[in-house]
Amino acid sequence: MLVTGGGGSIGSELCRQLAQVAPESIIIYEHSEFNLYQIHSTLRRSFPDLKLSAILGDVVDRAAVEDLIRNEKPEVIFHAAAYKHVPLLEQQVLAAVTNNLIGTKNVAEVALAEKVERFVLISTDKAVNPSNIMGATKRAAEILCQNLNTLAKHTSFITVRFGNVLDSAGSVVPLFREQ
Repeated sequence: MLVTGGGGSIGSELCRQLAQVAPESIIIYEHSEFNLYQIHSTLRRSFPDLKLSAILGDVVDRAAVEDLIRNEKPEVIFHAAAYKHVPLLEQQVLAAVTNNLIGTKNVAEVALAEKVERFVLISTDKAVNPSNIMGATKRAAEILCQNLNTLAKHTSFITVRFGNVLDSAGSVVPLFREQ
């Protein structure tokens, strides 16, 4: 199993949950060195027998994504890599589009080409009638995956939408704690 954005709030919890069901292996793909180190260390301590790979990289780097998926041959990809902080992204539209849409396009198209069994896009409730750039990029990513699913013979494209995640980075719980 491959988890992109595996060091983020949702991605790291997904890795912890997956580890409990003893998969053949978990590949964590993350662009934050610190977050990658943290989740890798946590899983290594809690699941010492788990085959675990921690790979520092960015979903925007198409060549790196191709190498990763071709070499590791995951059966399932959980795509959790995304920028999510709405006020920040409103000021940095290009970064939002590049990461949330182009990054998704890279991973999804390579998954299709390499005949990965399942691709699971982690989306957001903000993709419903989007009123901000984050929601719009996630909705566009959902539509991309729906379209790829119609073309796919060997890959199932699945989208799940999350609401606000309690105690995730940038949510109100850490802000309250800080105050």
